[in-house]
Amino acid sequence: LDALEFFRQRLLVFQSKAQRVLDDTRDEVKRMRNWLQNDQWRFWEMQIKKRSKMLELAEAELMTARFSEFVEAPTVQQAAVRKAKRALEEAEEKLRMVKKWSTEFERLAEPHVKKLERLRGWLDADVPKASAFLWNAQRTLEDYAQTEVPTAAAAPRPVSTEESQGS
Repeated sequence: LDALEFFRQRLLVFQSKAQRVLDDTRDEVKRMRNWLQNDQWRFWEMQIKKRSKMLELAEAELMTARFSEFVEAPTVQQAAVRKAKRALEEAEEKLRMVKKWSTEFERLAEPHVKKLERLRGWLDADVPKASAFLWNAQRTLEDYAQTEVPTAAAAPRPVSTEESQGS
């Protein structure tokens, strides 16, 4: 009886801990999806705008330096233009990767999320049923253990085979 109660209590503790872990996991998946599809997407779009403006400025400075009679070779400005182009290309590549991983994330995460939801359903539906079953089994066994065993004097005398054939 004690073992049944101990097991039932541990089952309920397991249910509680597992539900918290599943909730945390579900929240983490949502945070990751939001970070990828919103935060990173906006961040790299803003970086593209910012880096495009930096490239425009660097190109304008290069044009000014080429027409200036004081600058013989605008190598500093050319290097600035190359650097700005690389920075813009990097931001564009990052945005492409964010877009790719946004769709990949859904494709890869969805089967696992469905499994977690099935586990959550099992925890919410079947574990309480199992706990109730164990509780009922424990009560039934306790009731059985408390019943009095009939004594030999009070017990009916067994009928022998000879007596049953003669009747």
